[in-house]
Amino acid sequence: MHTTSKYDPIRLEIFKNIYQFIAEQMGIVLQNTATSVNIKERLDFSCAIFDSSGLLVANAPHIPVHLGSMSESVRSLINDKGDTLKTGNVYLSNNPYNGGTHLPDVTAITPVFLESSENNPSPMPIFFVASRGHQADIGGITPGSMPPHSTTVEEEGILFDNFLLVEEGNFRETVVRQHLSNHTYPARNPDQNIADFKAKIAANERGVQELSKMVVQYKLDTVQAYMTFVQANAEESVRRAIAVLKDGSFTYKMDNGAQIQVKVTIHPENRSATIDFTGTSLQLNSNFNAPKAVTQAAVLYVFRTLVDDNIPLNAGCLNPLEIIIPVGCMINPTYPAAVVAGNVETSQTIVDALYGALGVMAASQGTMNNFTFGNEQYQYYETICGGSGAGIDFDGTDGVHSHMTNSRLTDPEVLETRYPVLLESFGLRADSGGKGKYSGGNGVVRRIRFLEPMTANILSGHRVVPPFGLNAGEAGKVGRNWIQRQNGIEENLDSTATVEMKTGDVFVIETPGGGGFGKYS
Repeated sequence: MHTTSKYDPIRLEIFKNIYQFIAEQMGIVLQNTATSVNIKERLDFSCAIFDSSGLLVANAPHIPVHLGSMSESVRSLINDKGDTLKTGNVYLSNNPYNGGTHLPDVTAITPVFLESSENNPSPMPIFFVASRGHQADIGGITPGSMPPHSTTVEEEGILFDNFLLVEEGNFRETVVRQHLSNHTYPARNPDQNIADFKAKIAANERGVQELSKMVVQYKLDTVQAYMTFVQANAEESVRRAIAVLKDGSFTYKMDNGAQIQVKVTIHPENRSATIDFTGTSLQLNSNFNAPKAVTQAAVLYVFRTLVDDNIPLNAGCLNPLEIIIPVGCMINPTYPAAVVAGNVETSQTIVDALYGALGVMAASQGTMNNFTFGNEQYQYYETICGGSGAGIDFDGTDGVHSHMTNSRLTDPEVLETRYPVLLESFGLRADSGGKGKYSGGNGVVRRIRFLEPMTANILSGHRVVPPFGLNAGEAGKVGRNWIQRQNGIEENLDSTATVEMKTGDVFVIETPGGGGFGKYS
C-alpha cells in the first residue's frame, strides 16, 4: 500500500498503539535483564522510539522528565556522529548540556538501519531507539551520585557524551571500565554500571527487532508516513487543549531563595501558546540548575496532561508551543553548572508554576525527596512520594509520586535483603494536605534505621516554602528531614543535607502535602 497525505483514522490508531507497544516491550526487557534495584524494582527508566531526525514518536508511560528530554540527546548524537553511525553501534550519553537530565540518568541510543534486499544497509538510520535508566552510582563526591552540595557537574560523577559503547556488535568493555574509573571521583560499582548498560543494549535491540518486523509487514513508506501522522495528531490534540486556556503568569519561590517566573500567553487565532520564563533566577552556585532539556520536558508534560485524548507524548505536542528560556538562568544553565537537583527538584517547581499560571491545579508536593545512602560497598537511591495538588474539580491524592517522577519505591523485603537497613515504618502523614473545596493529598512519613555506618544524603524541597493552594485553597504542609540518633537525640536537617549515620540511627523523612483548591467551607 502506498500512503498519501491523508491518513486512515483506523490505521492511525493501530500504528499509534504499535509504536507505544514497541516502547513498552523495550521497557519489559530492560526491567527483566537489569540487576540494579533502581531499574528492576523502582522502575526508574524510560524507553522511546524516534524518527530519522531524532524527534520523539512514541514512548511507554515511563518517567516524564526522561521522555520529554531524550529527543535532545538523540539529536545531539545525529549532529555529532551523523556520518559515522553504523549498524550494530550503540552510543551512551548523560551529558546535561546535550539533552541529558543529570549524570545518573544514562541513555543508550541505537540507530536503526534498513536492511535492503542486496543485504546492504541503508546509508542513514531510518529510526532511533533509546533507553534511559538511573544508575545507582556514577561516581561523584557522595555514594549514590546525588550530592546535596555539588557546585560543578564534575563533582556529580562521570560524563558520557555520545560515547561509543558497542562498535558494530562488539561491547567495548575495557574502554567503558577505563572511562568509569579515570575520573577525580570514579564510579563505585562499575560491575553494576556495566550490567545496567548491557540491559539497555538488550532493550534497544528488542526495539530494533520490532521496528524491523513492522517495516517488513507494512513497508517503510507507510511506517514513516504514520510516524508523521501520529506526531501531527498529537499536535492537533494539544492545539485543541490550548484553545480553551487563558493567559496567566506565576512566580514560585523555592526553599533556596531562587524563583521560577513564567508567563503563558495564548494565541487563539492559531491555537498556540508562548511560555516565557524571563525573570527566573540566574544560574545558581548550587545544583538546583535544570538543563534546558529538563525545562522543555516539564512544559511538554504539562501540556500533554491537559489533553483528554489518548495520544503518545511526542514531538508533535511541542509544535504549538514557543518556549522562551533565557540562557544562563537556572533553567537553562551553561557548563559546568551543577544540575543534579535541577532534574529532580526544579523540574517539579516548573510544572507547579505552569499549573499555577494556567489556574488549573494547586501545587503538588513539588519535590522528589531524593534519599541516597551508601559507602564503597553499597549505594542506594530512592524518591519518596507525597501529596498531589487539588484541581478545579478533584481532590489531591495521598502518597503518590507526582508529575516529573513516575518511579515506585523499593519493596521493603528487597530493600532489607539487599542493604543493611531496616524500614522501621512507612505511612501517611495525617492532615498534611491543604484544605479547600477540594483538598490536597497527604504526604508520608518514612523511617529508615541503619544497621551499619553509612553516609546518607537528602536532596529535597518544600521544607521552607509550602506547596501553594489556588483560588483560596490552603497550602500543603512543608516537609521535614531529621535524624533520631541511637541515644535519643534528635537532629533537624535542612532541605539538602549530608550526614554520617551510625549503627542504630534512624533517618526520618516527612514529605509535603499538596495544596487545596477553592475555599474550604
